[in-house]
Amino acid sequence: MQNNFIQLCNTIFEKSIADYHLKDNVDTPIANPYPEKSIEYWLYLKNWIDTVQWHLEDIIRDPKIDPVEALAIKRRIDKSNQDRTDLVELIDSYFLDQYRQTNVLPGATINTESPAWAVDRYSILFLKIYHMQEQVDRQDADPAHHAACANKLSVLLEQKQDLSTALGQLLDDIAAGRKYMKTYKQMKMYNDPALNPVLYANK
Repeated sequence: MQNNFIQLCNTIFEKSIADYHLKDNVDTPIANPYPEKSIEYWLYLKNWIDTVQWHLEDIIRDPKIDPVEALAIKRRIDKSNQDRTDLVELIDSYFLDQYRQTNVLPGATINTESPAWAVDRYSILFLKIYHMQEQVDRQDADPAHHAACANKLSVLLEQKQDLSTALGQLLDDIAAGRKYMKTYKQMKMYNDPALNPVLYANK
């Protein structure tokens, strides 16, 4: 199951990124091809959110951007971050359900991050690889730029291999009861009007 899950991530993340770049526009409506509420649906949605946010982060760094537009994009990025967090927690609920009947062994340990947060990093790593490959392939850049980006791409590809191996090992350990899952809500305070002092002071 663990290797199958990693391969599923690979296939879906690559598809999501390719689908986005057909139009390469942050306002392109998502057309999720997978059954709603399936793990495939959530993985595609997760990467699509990451992909759109990647490009919003590029746009907002334009030194000539209109301040009003920049504020609107900042608000959009804030919402994207919350959507991303909510979705990670939803994916963790999938893993909790998958392993709910696992017998946890004596001496089992907890991991520093849950499986879904590792999936989050894996999704973003696919974006780094895609866009670093774009830089390697740029026709308007000089050889020094190509060489520097090729070196960075090599590191990213090695990181992808390491992270996929580590995620697979984590899932193996949870399935075997050598590790156990425990999840926490992120409790982001800045989005909560009851917890952000700037928001509740302006009620």
